[in-house]
Amino acid sequence: SPLPPFLALLCFGATALRAPLAHAGPGAEEPPWCPYKVLGGEGAAGGRLCFRPPARGFQCAARACRAHRSPGGALVANVLANGSVLLQWGPPRPAAGLRGFALNCSWDGTYTRFPCDSVELGAACRDYLLPEAHGSVRYRLCLQPRYAPPRPAPPAQCVEFRLEPAAMRDIVVAMTAVGGSICVMLVFICLLVAYITENLMSPALGGAAAAAAA
Repeated sequence: SPLPPFLALLCFGATALRAPLAHAGPGAEEPPWCPYKVLGGEGAAGGRLCFRPPARGFQCAARACRAHRSPGGALVANVLANGSVLLQWGPPRPAAGLRGFALNCSWDGTYTRFPCDSVELGAACRDYLLPEAHGSVRYRLCLQPRYAPPRPAPPAQCVEFRLEPAAMRDIVVAMTAVGGSICVMLVFICLLVAYITENLMSPALGGAAAAAAA
């Protein structure tokens, strides 16, 4: 029946299917797609299995990104300037029997903590992107490896961070632009004053001194 492949195409995406074919060649290796399933805020069963390419070689630039690390350093939350968050982690030890990862998300409200979407990720996953995070909200993300029995699950690695409000980011950008314009104007005024002092005031003072001597 063509129905299961058609459903897989809907989730996988035409772009994801074309990417390996565009770069395929003799001896070329396809990227290890990261399978994941979003379960919802309460961790209910269900969700849809999807795939995403890994963000290999990503480095958090100082001006467009801010990195937050878990106490053990195994989990890193890269908060980007566009409001998204890229989570990165290394391969857990031991690697034998690893089934995948469980990512739990929550955020602080005024009086209590609320759950956000929980995610199940495959064993090949080493990063995950939260496309839209709310500003001025303190998030707590915990990543826990899952192993086949009888190996118990190790303690979860948790990282906490707060996003800067979008309005505050706009104010900072505007103030930076205005400050840069003011600095340029001050430099121009200083150069103009120096030019006037050097070329206009000096000849006038020289002529007055010559007239007084005569």
